[in-house]
Amino acid sequence: MDKRSLTERDICTKFILPAIKRAGWDEMLQVCEEVYFTKGRIIVRGKLVTRGKAKKADFVLYYKPNIPIALIEAKDNNHSVGQGIQQGLDYAATLDIPFVFSSNGDGFVFHDRTGQSVPVEANLGLDAFPSPTDLWARYRAWKGLDADAEQIVLQDYFDDGSGKTPRYYQVNAVNAAIEAIAKGRDRVLLVMATGTGKTYTAFQIIWRLWKAGRKKRILFLADRNVLIDQTMVNDFRPFGPAMAKLSTSAKTIERQDGSTVDLTLALDKKRRIDTAFEIYLGLYQAITGPEDRQKLYREFSSNFFDLIVIDECHRGSAVADSAWREILDHFSDATQIGLTATPKETEYVSNTEYFGEPVFTYSLKQGISDGFLAPYKVVKVHIDRDVEGYRPEIGQLDRDGNEIEDRIYNSKDFDRSIVLDDRTKLTAKKITEFLKESGDHYQKTIVFCVDEEHAARMRQALINENADLVAENPRYVMRITGGDKEGQDQLGNFIDPESKYPVLVTTSRLLSTGVDAQTCRLIVLDRAVGSMTEFKQIVGRGTRVHEDTKKFYFTLIDFRGATSHFADPEFDGDPVQIYAPNGEDPIAPPDDEPATAEGYDAIPPTPGEDETIVDQPGLPLPPGDPIRKIYVDGVGARILTERIEYLDENGKLVTESLRDFTKTALKKRFASLDDFLKRWKSAERKQAIIEELEAEGLPLDPIAEELGKDLARLIHDVPA
Repeated sequence: MDKRSLTERDICTKFILPAIKRAGWDEMLQVCEEVYFTKGRIIVRGKLVTRGKAKKADFVLYYKPNIPIALIEAKDNNHSVGQGIQQGLDYAATLDIPFVFSSNGDGFVFHDRTGQSVPVEANLGLDAFPSPTDLWARYRAWKGLDADAEQIVLQDYFDDGSGKTPRYYQVNAVNAAIEAIAKGRDRVLLVMATGTGKTYTAFQIIWRLWKAGRKKRILFLADRNVLIDQTMVNDFRPFGPAMAKLSTSAKTIERQDGSTVDLTLALDKKRRIDTAFEIYLGLYQAITGPEDRQKLYREFSSNFFDLIVIDECHRGSAVADSAWREILDHFSDATQIGLTATPKETEYVSNTEYFGEPVFTYSLKQGISDGFLAPYKVVKVHIDRDVEGYRPEIGQLDRDGNEIEDRIYNSKDFDRSIVLDDRTKLTAKKITEFLKESGDHYQKTIVFCVDEEHAARMRQALINENADLVAENPRYVMRITGGDKEGQDQLGNFIDPESKYPVLVTTSRLLSTGVDAQTCRLIVLDRAVGSMTEFKQIVGRGTRVHEDTKKFYFTLIDFRGATSHFADPEFDGDPVQIYAPNGEDPIAPPDDEPATAEGYDAIPPTPGEDETIVDQPGLPLPPGDPIRKIYVDGVGARILTERIEYLDENGKLVTESLRDFTKTALKKRFASLDDFLKRWKSAERKQAIIEELEAEGLPLDPIAEELGKDLARLIHDVPA
């Protein structure tokens, strides 16, 4: 047999796999071939949406399911035995795998990423592949696991037989948390971008510790009822009768599969606790409060819980005098795990000071790069009153007949202390224009306003701009805020992919965190966002991919300069496109935007001004009297500029057309038109070239159709 005539797959089947099996690896339980671990970055240009090539490891070896310890990168026999080692090391770093091998069927190159082997990289014969016991012993030594810790680390994941498996980064997060706790760490922080499955990750951590018998009573804390309810009936469903909610309100909840379930309650009508359960889920507002009678958590002994998991812990658990910290301090002997998309680090609040450095981080940028999160376009809109300011005429009166103080009012004042009615109407008009120009009047939209009163006015302005659609269903536009019960009752419908209404929702901060709005395609910012933490959370409302409804990206319209946060080094997930049309231009981004120089952010946000969540149910309002707003009619408002930008493959903002993007990407592969034609004509499999280009996000037929000319000639400006 001539090895050099064999394909890479033949080498895997005939030489590499037999060598692995001879070393004692179980082909059915420990060996996985062609492991795709990313989905391929979603690439957006105009109306064209494609995916880049997903990353694939040739072999991943597991000591037990979901405990990967070795990776093999294979090449055909025309390559050297170590040709795949660098690619293997890159994949292993992503997958957190310590032992890496490369093979061409003649033998192996072995690289020990732990640094414990001498030498670190060595050549091995085909019959010298290490056994599972050998590699696990090295792994144990590297991690410093004693027999007791090993028993916890080897506890099985939950598997219901449905075929659902955790994504690679969820495995990394679960294993990192379990190992830290097994080695005695009692404060653990996990940082995972919104939409990456923090709750499912928490479930697997809790399940393994619970089944291992190390954590027998567990408390899961959150600050949104919808989070608790959906967690109980979906991700935490396998806990069954061992689980209950710390609530007196009976409720029937619909599961993701459409079935319904009555929540089990741990409190009776007199708020007496049933201590027979093992897994408790609670809304922190329900078990504490400013008055002693509200501090229900004190009914539990301080050593009752072995483990406490705090969802969205950036919202207060690290503040020394917060309601969260009251609870955590009471149960200080318990192991505590904080989950957040955005750890808060300010002069007054520090997640890492309380929990320690994160044991695992999965960023928004990485999620977008892997294709698990949706990229987004940004439309920047500059209104003349925001940029130039507003100064009343001498003696000008407001709506109530009072003289307006003579000074220059700017974006920080609008809708907070002074209301320009024409500005509100213009904003609503531009939002409506975007929906019409996009061709989809029913894309789920969240409009973030300064406060509840502003959200009410914006709701009215949007109703007047969309009177025909509101006539079909009055829930087309709704306000959902902490003080609006009717609106809050519709929150479940808004986030339900199967529910058509509500469509346009105005809010101030209620929807900025913790709401799983899978089908949200448009986010509008009509207020400054001073906190980077909150800005990331707001962006996270739209980052979930929903393939059933073909939602692969979303748009963020910024009326207040809040997207200047993209320039902050702390921000890690820039948009694919930013659009800034001039006054008469359509607000929807064009499909083929010409390249221009970057514009500027006219009004930067004021740092720190949005730290307080003012309309969240259960939290007290900031001290002081309400600000009296000045209402001014008839002063006019117009659009000055708008701009659009894309996110390039390196996560940097660029203003680039589909034409330029195509040309740039193709020139990476082909130096000239002759080079392209020569390669095309000589290729035995033209499909191979097509697949190569599609890996760059360039499906030929759709691009040629959209740009309307021969693709190869387009690259090098040759007339058709």
